[in-house]
Amino acid sequence: MYNILFTSAGRRVELIQQFISARNNKSIIGNILCADLSELAPTLYFTDKAINLPPLSNPQYIFELLDVCIKENVNLIIPTIDTELEILLENVCLFKEHNIEILISNENTIRVSQDKMKTFEFFKSLDLHTPESFIAGMEFTGTVPCFIKPLSGSSSINAFKVQNHKELEFFKYYINDYIIQDLIEGEEFTIDVFCDFDGKPIYITSRLRIATRSGEVLKTKIISDPILTSQVLRIIDELKPKGPLTIQAIKNRNDGNYYFIEINARFGGGCPLSMIAGADSATALYDLLEGKHLSYIEGAAQVDLVFLRFDQNIVIKQGDNDHYAIP
Repeated sequence: MYNILFTSAGRRVELIQQFISARNNKSIIGNILCADLSELAPTLYFTDKAINLPPLSNPQYIFELLDVCIKENVNLIIPTIDTELEILLENVCLFKEHNIEILISNENTIRVSQDKMKTFEFFKSLDLHTPESFIAGMEFTGTVPCFIKPLSGSSSINAFKVQNHKELEFFKYYINDYIIQDLIEGEEFTIDVFCDFDGKPIYITSRLRIATRSGEVLKTKIISDPILTSQVLRIIDELKPKGPLTIQAIKNRNDGNYYFIEINARFGGGCPLSMIAGADSATALYDLLEGKHLSYIEGAAQVDLVFLRFDQNIVIKQGDNDHYAIP
């Protein structure tokens, strides 16, 4: 039996559906559980068991999460947002004492992904192209237009294209803990990576980001580029991530090179699309839990598939003590 709990599940309905499908196709016994601080999180109405947890900032968060895992016989926790990675990493041993694993990468991978200056330095150490970057306290020797965003952040929150020095000074004050980067213009790509528990790649799927909203992809196309894949393999070989890794890159329209800009040590918002295309990391994860050895499958996702995402809704009715979905 394999019971999997997704924390901070929020709106990640597509991801939950892929794992439910993988479980059912493999005829595995076990539940998919979703936890969130809001009882109105959409995933809670698509899961086998819905869990409400306090905010990550609550001192009791870890203990309540552990209590839920013990009560529900959870085998594996899968985090879904960047802000929970550090606190979960700090408590890996605590959960292991109760035979509960967390699908989270090593400390170095988390540090590199959480701090965008460390991300920049990591890419530079591999001799990969990446935008020149400057943080508070450093002399800005770049040019405008440029790009500014929080040093630690996600979902394109408070990320701005800056047109002139006056705007730059304003956004430095507005964001405070910022990173300024050279503006690289061109096609944007997401690379969905999935590795085994030893950090060896199983799937690498590159997607062209045709249209986005608040950092999440709305329209995307599966592509194949051996140059991009070879560079991603270098990143994987150095970080050795456990499970999912999401990488962002821009193909500079001026020189044709890929410039790497982001790493997220979790399942990205568009990763279910790579699963649907053939890089089925949900099924692969179940295989790994069963002790199977999986090798790297090059080109697992079908190239040239275009995905068009759109909003849907679920209707719920408020009862006296809870909420339930209306079929």
